[in-house]
Amino acid sequence: MQKKIVFIHGWGMNNAVWSILQQELELVDGYSTESLNIPGFGGEPYSGEFEFTAIASQLANKISPQSVLVGWSLGGLFAQKIAINHPEKVSRLVLVSSSPAFCAQQSWPGIDPTVLANFEQQLQKDSEKTIERFLAIQAMGSEHARDDVKQLKRLLASQPKSDPDALAGGLKILKSVSLKDEFASIKQPLHGVFGRLDSLVPIKAVQKMQQLNPNFKVEVIAKASHAPFISHKDEFINILNSIV
Repeated sequence: MQKKIVFIHGWGMNNAVWSILQQELELVDGYSTESLNIPGFGGEPYSGEFEFTAIASQLANKISPQSVLVGWSLGGLFAQKIAINHPEKVSRLVLVSSSPAFCAQQSWPGIDPTVLANFEQQLQKDSEKTIERFLAIQAMGSEHARDDVKQLKRLLASQPKSDPDALAGGLKILKSVSLKDEFASIKQPLHGVFGRLDSLVPIKAVQKMQQLNPNFKVEVIAKASHAPFISHKDEFINILNSIV
């Protein structure tokens, strides 16, 4: 039976970020793939408030049972919630530069809360510049950061702009949601792919995740930052093939 891989993108982006990866996985490796837009992003409609559990359920409704679920950054947070609340949908969970808690807390490494608060303020003034700044932080440290940002911008521009309320709601989720307790009890095979140079999900957070769930299997790309599937596509595909 052909394995189905479903991808969920990160904050401020859309499902076009996976397009190059999907082409190779389908044409070369023979997988069936699908990439979802988070409601409110890339022109995907949503109703009601941008609430974490509700959005996760909307995404789950679009996923075939027993899919391999790959979530990047904010998308990984939704992927964890789907694996927890809708376990029949997820045969295997792969987190890409994602964490059960993005905001730094006592004894938990992550993004400085003041950085996220500043993003929230800037978003109200100029959403496009805020997203550009976030892209720059994501690529920071990568050996070809400028090219990574150019590619992400090009893919982002290929779809409609994200809804302002969804952008604000996504930042609120990054700032406030913690799934650390739930992460420890995830039953599906659990994998992670990270960049050693990532400032948003630092390696110390990855180590904490391994302590929470000893079944969490991790691959770290030494010269990658927050978007390893963009900066180190071939290495990322090799890792994904070994996982799936």
